[in-house]
Amino acid sequence: MFKKSILSLLLLCSSIYASSIEITNAYIRATPPMVPNSAAFLSIVNNSNEDITLDSITSNIVSNIEMHNSSMKNAVMSMKQVKNILIKANSSTTLKPGSLHIMLFGIKNKPLKAGDKHEFIFNFSNKEILTLQLSVKSVMQGMMHSKMKKMDHSLMPMKMQDETAMKHKKMIESK
Repeated sequence: MFKKSILSLLLLCSSIYASSIEITNAYIRATPPMVPNSAAFLSIVNNSNEDITLDSITSNIVSNIEMHNSSMKNAVMSMKQVKNILIKANSSTTLKPGSLHIMLFGIKNKPLKAGDKHEFIFNFSNKEILTLQLSVKSVMQGMMHSKMKKMDHSLMPMKMQDETAMKHKKMIESK
């Protein structure tokens, strides 16, 4: 009996770690006190040999969650709800501002404050369910999280550094 229990536990643990889906770099955008909606961004890695879709997301911190895609057409940004999000076999899909993302409507305990964590449940077409704690980040933290960094002039040739510094100095002096 004890051996069967141990074997069952090991099989359960191996199936947990053999998940074909990983979610990385997940965060929720912080909100000001009276704003009822926010967005979540993340990357989904599909380690399987078959395409899968993210079909739904739930959380008790909001009234409704929708998956959206933003696109630019004729200099106008538009956003449309999508039924699911495709993650191709052995590939990844990134949900980011201005592209695919998760919309959070009707925040129940406003505001969403940087540093807080909230539980979200992700349901996939292959029947996998992932439960994660997503961190709330300020807009600037989210931008840094997305590897958007301040321009570094240190790798420019010295002459270009001097010219850049002179242009910055002239801009400041002319104000």
